[in-house]
Amino acid sequence: METKEKTPKVKKDTWEIKDRYYHLLNEASPLTFRINSRHSMRKPLMYFDEEKGYNRELRYATNMKSPFVDEQNGPVTLGHIVFEDGVLMVPKSEIALQKMLSLYHPNKNLLYSEKDDVQEAVDDLDYLETEIDALNAAKTMDIDQAEAILRVEAGSSVSKMSSKELKRDLLLFARSNPSLFLELANDENVELRNFGIKAVEANILGLSQDQRTFTWASNGRKLMNVPFDENPYSALAAWFKTDEGVEVYKSIEKKFK
Repeated sequence: METKEKTPKVKKDTWEIKDRYYHLLNEASPLTFRINSRHSMRKPLMYFDEEKGYNRELRYATNMKSPFVDEQNGPVTLGHIVFEDGVLMVPKSEIALQKMLSLYHPNKNLLYSEKDDVQEAVDDLDYLETEIDALNAAKTMDIDQAEAILRVEAGSSVSKMSSKELKRDLLLFARSNPSLFLELANDENVELRNFGIKAVEANILGLSQDQRTFTWASNGRKLMNVPFDENPYSALAAWFKTDEGVEVYKSIEKKFK
């Protein structure tokens, strides 16, 4: 019985033909910035081809269809790769350069990255959803928790704010930094830290000048020592959760009432 040879499958080229934009990382925007466009001993420009199993030399030639030297034949016209004001636009007609920058250049994601409209849309959507969650949480948050969160940003000045000012600044904070806001809103120690600060401001508790010891302000009796290299109010918040600390917390709470 005669067997038919299977026709090898041809890989479909999924490269999308379109204009592409590249930008320097870290929001850098020098007037001009040039990256390596051809291999040399002083500035290597190679791509390891896993299918072929060896490094291939790269070179940007404006008159060639491939960025690989081993696929370029005849005289070449060398081109430069220059970012202007931190951005480089490569038109859809220059596919070789686009592939060199998008697929093969070793400096991609080190010096520059390609603008990805789909990923940017996903990131924008994620940010907007986080912002909505933060604003909704801020809108329904009680004053005590609002004060605790804002104290992280504004310090002791929140003690002088009216309830309207607190709610306003809370919403502004939620809008400007929604991720941090939600992180603080879900951190129970934020309220405990605020409680401790208020107790010191109200002269119920005392904190030594070296910020290493909490005492009862009324009689100077020591309550706790702050561990070395730790924020005193963070340490106090953790201590409030201990058996001894819970009793002190309840006692201070009664004084506030």
